[in-house]
Amino acid sequence: MIITRTIMDVLPDKRKEVIQTLLSMIDAVGKENGCLSYHVSTDIELKTVFSLFEEWKTREDLECHLRSEKFGVLLGTKSLLAKPMELKIHTISNSEGIELVHALRKKIDNIK
Repeated sequence: MIITRTIMDVLPDKRKEVIQTLLSMIDAVGKENGCLSYHVSTDIELKTVFSLFEEWKTREDLECHLRSEKFGVLLGTKSLLAKPMELKIHTISNSEGIELVHALRKKIDNIK
């Protein structure tokens, strides 16, 4: 699995325009081959900072998305940003869930 995080620090007077762009992309990108999830959040304190989280099944799926017109729309927002967007790509080889937390908590409880 591939996870990306894109951070966008938006010019205050362009916030609404960026929100509209991001919202317009959610359904379209979410339907692309290999897209497992696509979420946008905003910083609680810094209302002009947005994070875009994407999960992709394979590297090939992500690369296809990065070459797409939809991703080009995101790149086109650069004139609306206070500084260049940051993009981090993480390759995940193993994932664990709440079961791990329960198992570890059980070990702690047994020690007490």
